Amino acid sequence: MLSDSPIAAIIPVSDMSRAKRFYTETLGLTLTRDTAEDTRFETGGTTIGLYETPYGGKAEHTLASWKVDDLDGEMKELRSRGVTFEEYDLPGLTTVDGVVESDTMRGAWFKDSEGNILCVVEERGA
Repeated sequence: MLSDSPIAAIIPVSDMSRAKRFYTETLGLTLTRDTAEDTRFETGGTTIGLYETPYGGKAEHTLASWKVDDLDGEMKELRSRGVTFEEYDLPGLTTVDGVVESDTMRGAWFKDSEGNILCVVEERGA
């Protein structure tokens, strides 16, 4: 059953070399497989796979989100590595210094080297 199977985020990239550098050097992920057919990173017991395509970075929605215990600490670390957090002013979603807050979560979005939207989110207790 699918409910018992691991899942992986598969992210399209337009420049594999550039993307691998971003995911290893900027995000600090460990590259666990690097073949012509399969590029993978392990993160928190799950997998992110990259595949090269001319359509990399074209999605206008979040492709992957990390659940973190300390959003401010993660943002500080990522900013020190050159990550810029997105600012949004949309109906129901407005960021302040890159952060959106609700009763149940705090979140921040950033783009990878290819323009893909990624997120870090801190859940709040109910």
